[in-house]
Amino acid sequence: MYSWRLFKDTQNSVSTALGLSIDDTLPLSLSQHGSPPILHLYIFKPSAIVGKYQDIEAALRLDRCRHRGVEYNRRSTGGGTVIMGPKVVALGLGINIDQPGLKKGIGGIFESLSAVLIKTLQDLGINAGFRPKNDLEVEGKKIAGLSAALETEKAILFHASLLVDFDIPLMLDIMNQPPLKLYDKGYNCFSQRITTITEQLGHDINMERVVEAIENTFSQKFGVTFEMDEPDTWEKKSIKDLINTRYTNPDWIFSHKHPRSRTGIGEFKTPGGLLEIYLSLAGSTIEHIIITGDFFSTTKDVTLLESALKWTSAKREKIEEHLSEVWREDIIYGVNVGTLTEAIVKAKENLINS
Repeated sequence: MYSWRLFKDTQNSVSTALGLSIDDTLPLSLSQHGSPPILHLYIFKPSAIVGKYQDIEAALRLDRCRHRGVEYNRRSTGGGTVIMGPKVVALGLGINIDQPGLKKGIGGIFESLSAVLIKTLQDLGINAGFRPKNDLEVEGKKIAGLSAALETEKAILFHASLLVDFDIPLMLDIMNQPPLKLYDKGYNCFSQRITTITEQLGHDINMERVVEAIENTFSQKFGVTFEMDEPDTWEKKSIKDLINTRYTNPDWIFSHKHPRSRTGIGEFKTPGGLLEIYLSLAGSTIEHIIITGDFFSTTKDVTLLESALKWTSAKREKIEEHLSEVWREDIIYGVNVGTLTEAIVKAKENLINS
């Protein structure tokens, strides 16, 4: 039977810098170091982690985070803000995109890997389902968040946070929530939108029991065994480099800042997530554009879209034309040319009317 590597530490909580650096090393180890797939199961110190394309200062009340001793950082995968802590299982998976049992495309990857976690929850006695774009839910309430990034040609990093228990008052205290997210699907408070394994079972459950269930379902799904392991010398160097250059670096943590100058803002809820467009014009020409939000894409593709629009006409038909020239399926998962165009036009209209 084929073996995968397992990095596991659920006895000690880890810093955001260390946990995220290990996760980012997983796909690199596959594509550059010849490793088989690696599953990383662990627990973060109390922390708030924003998605790759979010503005951390807009997403979080950083003063409240500091006051409460909550770490904050930015991960390399897309999606929205997650609150981590001693009762949330953190999962990082480095896996080749051509791995047998894994469907094609970002949508197929989410479908395949969410099915593993749905089976995990079933084995624990909970009936869950997948809610596009990136949540597992029980009767309409989120119980796990998923995210992914493909930054190499060969391997993907998949993230998941599984809520064993959860501190909703902490979340409400430290998060800023835009109205489109806060009132999504008609819910008006987080307690009506989030559930936990503990709540669903009606009793406490040992964290190790949940972790073992995850291991077992991955083993069954992909027909593999796990070998307990830890990062080797090459991987430790990668982890150290990422800690220093990324996860303790303010330039990374505070990247994707929203412009403060005269800029039009277009906010648009899509099946692929919240799109936020920041636009400045020189006459009727797009002088600068930033595409952010909690969607799933790659830095390369977002930069390609921004570059295709810069110094081009801000007319709707021209925006659609230039986007169509570089567009391909799943360049932003769950978003199409028309939707992105609409968000850009909205930002233009808001700029002109401001």
